[in-house]
Amino acid sequence: MTNAQTSTDRRTRIPGRLGPAFVTAALVFGPGSITLASSMGATFAYDLVWAPVVATVLMLCFVDLSVRIGLTTDAGPVATVSRRLGRVVGVLVGIGAFLVAASFQAGNSAGTGAAGTVLLGGSTAVYAAVFTLLAVGFLWLPSFYRHLERTMIAIILLMLAIFVLTAVVARPDLGEMLAGLVPSFPDGSAALVVGVVATTFSVVGAFYQIQLVREKGWGPDDYATARRDAVVGTVILGLLSVVMMVAAAAVLNPAGATVTSPADMAGVLEPTVGRWASALFALGLWAAAFSSLVGNSTIGGSMLAGALGIERGGLASTRVKVCITVVMVLGGVVAVVFGGIPVQLIMTAQAVTILVVPLIGVALVILARHRDRGALAIGTPQLVLAAVGVLFLLLLAINYVRNLL
Repeated sequence: MTNAQTSTDRRTRIPGRLGPAFVTAALVFGPGSITLASSMGATFAYDLVWAPVVATVLMLCFVDLSVRIGLTTDAGPVATVSRRLGRVVGVLVGIGAFLVAASFQAGNSAGTGAAGTVLLGGSTAVYAAVFTLLAVGFLWLPSFYRHLERTMIAIILLMLAIFVLTAVVARPDLGEMLAGLVPSFPDGSAALVVGVVATTFSVVGAFYQIQLVREKGWGPDDYATARRDAVVGTVILGLLSVVMMVAAAAVLNPAGATVTSPADMAGVLEPTVGRWASALFALGLWAAAFSSLVGNSTIGGSMLAGALGIERGGLASTRVKVCITVVMVLGGVVAVVFGGIPVQLIMTAQAVTILVVPLIGVALVILARHRDRGALAIGTPQLVLAAVGVLFLLLLAINYVRNLL
């Protein structure tokens, strides 16, 4: 980065010492995260508390890789990959990340619709359409990143308060929780472990941290602040999964209840707040769904713009906003027409995620070790942890392919 560019960034930096990682946490923790964590607790009690903890450690590592890259590049995520690893790799990463985000977008729109129905009654499809249009309007506000950051911080804190209350009301067994930190794989738990780890350890979300750090206007001298932001935001992301799991373990597991949707967890609050349980939990569900609707589409649209070579200008660019709008509208249309995510779309999302994410992980490790990082290049200990994360991603991909054969 040139001195002139650095000076420009410092003049335009956004006030506030935290933000980017909170945006990442808000977009990663969605309706799917709630369902999987709740299902894990309901089925296996406290035995798998270790899974989101391990996922959080891996996410911390990869968010830090992206922070280091974002602080030392003058280009967007896809352009940075293309510059060092070739345009073909850059396009593959961009298109892959776009497809991952677009494939899951319908679930976020449907989640806002479901929450609206619980809160206000009426049609899920109508609420999904309304909240999608609201998200589009939010996107086109002036100074979008500033509004995005403030909104996502508020939503994350709201979700944390609601879901921690959920766990406190459930009165989990602290001894069993601590015992659950020891890794184990009860029979039939493998799929849920993979699912929960994948919803917390989101390499695509970590990758987008490159752009978020740049939107903040931070430079290499701000690494201590950026790292603190990354730690706080990522730990909150992991904590949200843990509190959902232990609440389900305390209430739903003893009752033999199952979880097939986020709304099933409303029963956790029933003993204390009675008929308000569904409304309170629906508010948390709406927060998770709407934040993911906005954030996930922001990733998808930005990655599409990068693949097309038009990401210059970041979230202030009209062309980037058009790409983000496309993702939002596609997700909303699918949610309204199908009332959720069609099975084929879920399978496509899984396939794209499993096969593309390892490539993104490898790209992040290579870029974080590149001489462009200067003093922020990662050392051997973090390289080893990052290699463990990539190995995990590759094992998931291999296992997925083997199951298809």
